[in-house]
Amino acid sequence: MERVIGIDLGTTNSCVAIVEDGVPTVIPNRGGYKTTPSMVAVTEAGKRLVGHIAKRQAITNAENTVYAAKRLIGRKWSSPQVKNAVLTASYKIIEGPHGDVRIQLRDKTYSVPEISAMVLQEMKVCAEDYLSEPVSKAVVTVPAYFNDTQRQATKDAGQIAGLDVIRIVNEPTAAALAYGFGKTMEKTIAVFDLGGGTFDISVLEIGAGGVFKVIATAGDTFLGGEDFDARIIDWLVQGFKDQHGVDLRQDRMALQRLKDAAEKAKCELSTVTETEINLPFIISSGRNEALHLQRVLTRSTLESLCEDLVERCIEICKQTLEDARLDRDEVEDVVLVGGMTRMPRVQDSVKEFFGREPSKGVHPDEVVALGAAVQGSALVDETKQMILLDVTPHALGIMTFGSNFEELIPQNTTVPTARSKIFTTSRDRQTAVKILVMQGEHQKATENELLGEFILTGLRSAPKGQVEIEVTFEINSDGIVSVSAKDLENGQQQSIQVTASSGLTKEEVGRMMEDAKEYMVERQSSDEFEGLKQEAEKLIGDIERMFPQVEQIVASSDFGRDAIGKARGIVEKARAAIVKRDSAAVKEHMESLARTHRMFKGVVSRPHG
Repeated sequence: MERVIGIDLGTTNSCVAIVEDGVPTVIPNRGGYKTTPSMVAVTEAGKRLVGHIAKRQAITNAENTVYAAKRLIGRKWSSPQVKNAVLTASYKIIEGPHGDVRIQLRDKTYSVPEISAMVLQEMKVCAEDYLSEPVSKAVVTVPAYFNDTQRQATKDAGQIAGLDVIRIVNEPTAAALAYGFGKTMEKTIAVFDLGGGTFDISVLEIGAGGVFKVIATAGDTFLGGEDFDARIIDWLVQGFKDQHGVDLRQDRMALQRLKDAAEKAKCELSTVTETEINLPFIISSGRNEALHLQRVLTRSTLESLCEDLVERCIEICKQTLEDARLDRDEVEDVVLVGGMTRMPRVQDSVKEFFGREPSKGVHPDEVVALGAAVQGSALVDETKQMILLDVTPHALGIMTFGSNFEELIPQNTTVPTARSKIFTTSRDRQTAVKILVMQGEHQKATENELLGEFILTGLRSAPKGQVEIEVTFEINSDGIVSVSAKDLENGQQQSIQVTASSGLTKEEVGRMMEDAKEYMVERQSSDEFEGLKQEAEKLIGDIERMFPQVEQIVASSDFGRDAIGKARGIVEKARAAIVKRDSAAVKEHMESLARTHRMFKGVVSRPHG
């Protein structure tokens, strides 16, 4: 049976998992870590770095290191969230050719799905190393509150990374799948998911026979750990400005050091009540003297800095329970997901709101990837009894006369689903009508997301309001929306499948896929070379250590001196091949090195007397 990996593509960290022998397991990366920073960098030499290695050099290469790309995926350049990111990011965000967002690293411009694809590709490589076989299918998770465009952009990222994304699953739903895996239970749970960049709350019913039914979901795709970090950075920047009259935001390297220190301090304050932030030589003043930043941040100061962020999460929870028509005491368990739920203030607020201690039974950083793997395994294994009923996170409808939004499918409708509504023409003798398909919660259509448009022509000519048009919306289990419009009198019909655009054309996605493949070939040959190099260097080291002894033993004979000379020549040639990074040549010299090594060992170990 084909293996399907589950990937949690996170704002701060990503994680990959697989179901092995019926057990969902997190796959560690090459460094042995269960999660990988969702960071990508390009070095001065043009080398791409992903994960921990990118994070380690972020301070010295701030302008060319991307973090939190997920906050930009599928967004329009004109959106307020992008404007906010442009002001605060240490890397360069620019407008793309389709009104989308692009990121400039060194002399090359990348789309956001392309950056995310680099992280997904890293997850794919981790899985392939672990399983010792190629992997092509994946279930990738997204925040429940992502709209169609953001979901499509995530799918594009998967495609660029060489993955067939067989299903996009909402993060809280994936967490619930992992939470309920292998257990027989019937209960209503809430999944409170506060990660690095996004917040989601989902209320689900877990039923007997492996039925997972989402009742309601809501969230904020621009609320998470990044915002908590930003509050600490603001506090540090302001304090430094008051003290020295210098604005640290003007220096990209200083800003990256602040970001690093803020994240570290925030994490520490989950277990201690105060921590010192100490950044020596943070910047030079105009008089060329080095300035240092040293401040103590207490847990209570952090809580007061972030109080409104925590309150926003609780407000969304309140609204979601109202949408689900549930009282708080009807929720039997609260599952905490995402790194930010380790913050004591967040845990206390959740406990206070739901009136119960949150469940500590799942790992907040790994549970989403595990759930994605569970779903992936269920999709390819017919014997698995699991039914997942998710909801559409945003209302769907059309724009009507006066730029109003007419809802056809309300928010939190279980998918798959279909709904129809009858409309009449708004002008006399109107023979064509333009149908604008929108997604969102605003009554004013222009405030919502435009998913697609089409024109229904050939309407019979009649006075205003006399031509009846039936508009039908249909959503399948993958969340793909189809819309049709029909003149009820003459049967004239037109329809479209709304495939949201991520802002990339098919050609661009194809080119990016080729680039990603090329990178993998380069990487594999580089990995192969590194392996050979290590092997060769070990043999060279051993041979060189034995040289003095061997010379002493065999130097008296011409044959011995000749053999020593040959051995030196072999070592020099192998060294030269390593310097040139010539895999084929290193491979060629390996046999000679191994032979020399065996011969030297034989000489050294023979009794001489």
